[in-house]
Amino acid sequence: MTDSPEQEYDPGDVAVIGMSLRAPGARTKEQFWDVLVNGRETVSFLAKDDIHVDETLIHSPFYVRACGVLDTYDKFDPSVFGISDRMAAAMTPENRLFLESAWESLEDGSYDPDRLKAEIGMYGANNPQTAALYSSPPDRVSVGPEAIEASLAWSPDTMTSNALYYMGLTGEAVTVATACAGFHYAVHLACQSLLLGQSDMAIAGGAMVRLPHPRGHLWEENRILSKDGHCRPFDANGTGTALSSGVVTVLLKPLGRAVADRDHVYAVVRGSAVNNNGVSAMAYGLAQPERLSACIAAAMEVGGVTPDTVSMYEANGLGLPMTDELEVHAATMAFGKQTATTSIGGVKGNVGHGGVVSGGFGAIKAALALYHKTLPATINLTEVNQDLDFPSTPFVPQIEGAHWEPEAGIRRAGITSIGGGGYNAHLLLEEAPAVAERAPEDEGRPRLATLSALDDDALARQRTRLRDWLEADPGLRLDDVCFTLNLGRKVMGRRWAAVVRSREELIAALADDARGPVTTTAAAPQTDPGSFSLDDNGIVPSGRDVRALSDLAAAWVTGRQVDFDALHLGEASRRVPLPTYPFQPRRFWRTDW
Repeated sequence: MTDSPEQEYDPGDVAVIGMSLRAPGARTKEQFWDVLVNGRETVSFLAKDDIHVDETLIHSPFYVRACGVLDTYDKFDPSVFGISDRMAAAMTPENRLFLESAWESLEDGSYDPDRLKAEIGMYGANNPQTAALYSSPPDRVSVGPEAIEASLAWSPDTMTSNALYYMGLTGEAVTVATACAGFHYAVHLACQSLLLGQSDMAIAGGAMVRLPHPRGHLWEENRILSKDGHCRPFDANGTGTALSSGVVTVLLKPLGRAVADRDHVYAVVRGSAVNNNGVSAMAYGLAQPERLSACIAAAMEVGGVTPDTVSMYEANGLGLPMTDELEVHAATMAFGKQTATTSIGGVKGNVGHGGVVSGGFGAIKAALALYHKTLPATINLTEVNQDLDFPSTPFVPQIEGAHWEPEAGIRRAGITSIGGGGYNAHLLLEEAPAVAERAPEDEGRPRLATLSALDDDALARQRTRLRDWLEADPGLRLDDVCFTLNLGRKVMGRRWAAVVRSREELIAALADDARGPVTTTAAAPQTDPGSFSLDDNGIVPSGRDVRALSDLAAAWVTGRQVDFDALHLGEASRRVPLPTYPFQPRRFWRTDW
């Protein structure tokens, strides 16, 4: 790695260094990937008693009892953010979900909000209708300050500023309203801010909760909602999609800076583009092939890549023959005639149509496909629609999962999102650059690992989750794990620390019956405050042997501040994905004011 690694990369490249997702059937991005690679459909088919809508609607012969259910849509852990129960109930479910997801993305990227000295842009999309359906507050002008405060928790406009405020960050806050293309627009604006130098890092995403929840839909012929609740992208028998809810956020940083900061990179945003059909639309709300094609082509032009190097296309894919034909036609015009083949797929067959986060589901699918070098199958595709004429296009439907071996030698994916009202958006992702070689880990060297939480129960769950994670991934280096834990997590009141020499020792220390050089908040030995050297960031480590680290651990778990930057100075350790905070969500639901 050079002294100025940022000069090795295109200045327009943006790294995805953290991700968070909750989707039907998946509470984490890891569970989401498991859904995809195992070809599961997580849309639920509901009993009548589970649906909270008018009885007449339920008994209609055209009512379809299918929904992508988000099982945490009404739950929240306000204690992590210092939010009162009263305010938590006032916040809409989308405000709450976005806040927790933004936290998880930052933590997945291994950054502690309390130690960040940076401008963090916050960009997000939500469904403006949710606030009205949840419980509109009284007129804030006439009832005074309390209603004003409550309305700021409730308002769709303040979702991103609330996230900045409650996470203790500063930066831009932009809430976008671009219908179902919201996630893509949020990422597009975030990348622009990063490349203009307005933000140092950015969190972009969206949250969607369909209310009442859960609920089905009324089927109408030639509309986008499915006749039987199943979404069948590119299938001759497709009748549309089912509705679903979810939340997706990503943590972004200029690629050169991410490499210099030893960040973990999932994927790279090479280009993005947005436009609107305007008056040229075939019909208001439908894709207009020429305009959508121009959007896709613009993203590739911005990224400086040719279409023959893009070997995965994640379609908007509503599963309705008419809209699928429009999209395939538009994408074919953008890609042009070429000999390379591009896999085409659609995630709505798995999780349904998530509104403003539907593009986020596709983007996370593509990012994880790049990361794992695997192309997941498009499910519910049993009879390819011959009217799509795939043999005359660059696209091949991904009917079965496969290892991703690109003809161009590099993996790239395009992800399209289309929103009602003529919104078009396209993201171009590329696989992360190869990580520079480094010396083998110094085996046998003692290291300090730390964990903290709000209470002992959460701390115990932290230990269990980390132990399971380490056992599942034997390739993780101990130095990377300790570096990530010590610098990439917010420090809370209940603490645990261990001095260990190997992964195996750390796994054993994390067990409930651990013995050895382990200390907790409740049982830490007393230390002499005057025995430590201090700087502005806390205790400066006096050494890196077992005794010095044990003294440091004892001081830290009893509430002392430690300069962990000094502890890891000169190391080649990197940030790595580890389990995020174990929220303890409780139900919050306001029925009146």
